[in-house]
Amino acid sequence: MVAPLLPPPRPPAPRAETAVSRPEADRVTWTLQSYRVVGSTNDIASRAPAWTAVLARRQLRGRGRHGRTWISDEGGLWLSAVVPTPGAAATWAVLPLAAGWAVREALLSLGVRGLHLRWPNDVMIGSAKLAGLLVERHRPETAVIGLGLNLDNRPATLDPALAGHVARLADLLPAAPGPEVLAGVILKYLARAQRHLAEGRLADLLPALNTAWTCGLVSVQLHDRPEPVTGRFVGVDARGQLDLELPNHDHLVVSPLQVARLRELDSLS
Repeated sequence: MVAPLLPPPRPPAPRAETAVSRPEADRVTWTLQSYRVVGSTNDIASRAPAWTAVLARRQLRGRGRHGRTWISDEGGLWLSAVVPTPGAAATWAVLPLAAGWAVREALLSLGVRGLHLRWPNDVMIGSAKLAGLLVERHRPETAVIGLGLNLDNRPATLDPALAGHVARLADLLPAAPGPEVLAGVILKYLARAQRHLAEGRLADLLPALNTAWTCGLVSVQLHDRPEPVTGRFVGVDARGQLDLELPNHDHLVVSPLQVARLRELDSLS
């Protein structure tokens, strides 16, 4: 007997759905859906049209890159934004990098200092992680940018192994904004990042992006090579490709899509 096909489960009804308007210079009006508890904001956003954002007070199945679990306790910012991705797919290979630029610029605009990026788009304070992003493509015409940011939550209480490895926005500002206000600021910068890529102006982001990396010695695992490549991470070029200086001073330039994992090293030993 063949079981009948069932429709996918419907997401919970949002607590509120509001329009987040932006100045004409940003040319975007976001529709913000707010929830109390969800499985994953990225899963809900995967079915939403472009310029929709999903915000939750708590996630039950938050996830990061490489299938890692992301603790999404109450008090954090759990946000997924759907952006249009028109044209050639290659244009959007650098979207994770541009999203990292957007979140860092948004936080800088609020007065946060000492931020840097860890490949491809973790937002760090020293060695502590403040925010991480996960970009997923469920449809050719859109991408979902998922963001987890520690606001005034305490993830180490749920996973003691995180103690000393996470940062919180509440500890970095005299008065941190609430989730809705913070989401509005970040969405503004995500729209700017999307527009730069859509208009072929990635180069405009590179000065800020390439000063944000920890550009030291790294080990890079590529999808098409069995062994990792070790060298010095120089930055990203005008086409959005990673530039790696090898020990012999040659340069290896690869697309972000070729990079399975990049790990920072203390030395070449």
